Amino acid sequence: MMLPEWVPDGVDITTPNAARVYDYALGGFHNFEVDRRFAEEAERAWPGVLQLAHDNRAFLGRAVRWLAGTGIRQFLDIGSGIPTLGNVHEVAQFAAQDARVVYVDTDPVAVAHSRRILTGNRYATAVQGDLRRPQDILGHPEVTDLLDFSEPVGVLMVAVLHFIGDADDPAGILRHFADATVAGSCVAVSHSVPAVDAAGQERVRQLYRQTPTSLHVRTPAQIADLLAGWQVLEPGLVPISDWDPDPEDDDVPAQWSAVGGMARKAG
Repeated sequence: MMLPEWVPDGVDITTPNAARVYDYALGGFHNFEVDRRFAEEAERAWPGVLQLAHDNRAFLGRAVRWLAGTGIRQFLDIGSGIPTLGNVHEVAQFAAQDARVVYVDTDPVAVAHSRRILTGNRYATAVQGDLRRPQDILGHPEVTDLLDFSEPVGVLMVAVLHFIGDADDPAGILRHFADATVAGSCVAVSHSVPAVDAAGQERVRQLYRQTPTSLHVRTPAQIADLLAGWQVLEPGLVPISDWDPDPEDDDVPAQWSAVGGMARKAG
């Protein structure tokens, strides 16, 4: 099979990948037939689930604009996926030309394509890393070269923590980032929560067990517990479409299958 030139050597194209499924849901083209079949099967199992990708993407953009509005000028986007319209560096550097951004993902396709589109942008880069090993991310030479952890950092964990099982200690991961950052740093999170259509959500969870990243649903209270060491800001953990919504999105219905929020490291 002839692969597109943007595919790095050694990429497994026989197993669905969460980053590539997300790319397909957002209308991207850095995905394979196995990812497209997975996404379409998930939509049949739980109608409307692909809309969550768009809602999460919109939440990410609003979170970056909010952080930039507070004066934060450096961003660490973990589980960044494959870049598409409204990338973090585009939003952040629109607010401040010297805003610095590091994208982190486990998927080599996401990292390779990110690095390609960032060619010539000296304030942004992408590295391969696993959220389950936060010390490797924080100690990565390209991360420490670009980000100054003696200044506040905006950490972005959008639609990624629900791929971290309890055995991998997500609360400990978040504490690690809290310990590594200074007061005034923030973390933006979004996470799947129990849905009204519990049967549909469970069917999608079963599908994700076919991939390297199982989906873990947590209640808002459980997600808040993961953020110990961070101060959750108003309005708390709310449906992602309800967090700092754009005025033109007033008619977007709240999706209680995913919540989002912002937390700050207090001084």
